[in-house]
Amino acid sequence: MDIKLFTEILKDKHFFDYRKMKYKYDADFGEFLQILGELYYKNLPLADFGGENLVFTENHAAVAQKSVKLLLREQTRNYGIKAAEEEIMATSAIESIDLSRDSVRNILKGMMPQNEQENRIWGIKKGLEFISGASNGITEENLYKLYMMTVGDFLDGDDKLADGKFYRHDAVYVVSDKVEHSGLESRKITDAMRSLIAFANADDGINDLVKAAIIHFYIAFVHPYFDGNGRMARLVHLWFLIRKGYRSTLFIPFSSRIEKSRKEYYDAFTVIEENKKISGKIDVTPFVVYFIKNVYDKLGENPTVEETLSAADEAVVAGKVTEKEAKLWKFVLSFYGTDEFSTKQLEKDYGDAAYATIRTFVLKFEELGLLSSVKYGARVKYKIVI
Repeated sequence: MDIKLFTEILKDKHFFDYRKMKYKYDADFGEFLQILGELYYKNLPLADFGGENLVFTENHAAVAQKSVKLLLREQTRNYGIKAAEEEIMATSAIESIDLSRDSVRNILKGMMPQNEQENRIWGIKKGLEFISGASNGITEENLYKLYMMTVGDFLDGDDKLADGKFYRHDAVYVVSDKVEHSGLESRKITDAMRSLIAFANADDGINDLVKAAIIHFYIAFVHPYFDGNGRMARLVHLWFLIRKGYRSTLFIPFSSRIEKSRKEYYDAFTVIEENKKISGKIDVTPFVVYFIKNVYDKLGENPTVEETLSAADEAVVAGKVTEKEAKLWKFVLSFYGTDEFSTKQLEKDYGDAAYATIRTFVLKFEELGLLSSVKYGARVKYKIVI
């Protein structure tokens, strides 16, 4: 094939939709796929339903360094409360599960569950705590523990796992107005998931953020459970990044990015399976690229937040704020994120400072340019500067 034509196809804006590409380039596209397979495909130690290796193309999977830098930022807590709130709300909304935001906030503040919905929220909170635990490596036993505490313990009837089983024992289908996807045959799931766990723990040189997206895809592809596969795929994605040292992973609401681009998220799964009908390969690159464009590249899109955090760190080092005020600042970042809050609200939510301390804190941090205020009649609300 002419190198100019090969490059043209490789850079085509519809490159990941093989049906369109085959129509556009006709017979040349078959030759292109053959060369792509020989020169560009990277085999993964994960099998499709026919036993063939999954593949991806590294040249389409470049992650911006600003995203890596943001995720590597050191944290003193296991997770950000505001980010956890958004994560729980969004990962549930993706699967059309409605939760009360007030209930989510109450559970994250440490209140005991009052009903079945809050029990489920509590389960996800336990899951976030579990994956942030330094001693909880990605093993088959820990994967089962994570599933049960976040999903499995709240299922009834046919959706429950059989006693002694880590995965489903029967067929499962993803259905809309038609069957969108059939999960892997149940007798093959254990081997597939063990391969995935070995892949997650292997030192293979694949970019960590890319590898996390591949792990995410494979769980959804295999569909090892009757229910909760999407939630588990997203949790294990985060878990892998935490294990790799990306300590800010649970301070960023990943699933809210996915929820905002839900159509593209599901389209990426669909196009991969449609492409296989033409190429014969499960090429996960479209899903990796979806994640880079819609999640990773969005993480650091507001550099002013980074400037605010750096300025706060400098103020602490310079002794411009007290230790108590530094703790309040970390609480504000964790609990409210970029949301507005009042002094009364902060006093109630923080629970360990007098109103006078709260008032002094917000005025000082506004003077330092780290908080801004907005008046609503007689009321004043604050938020971090972005």
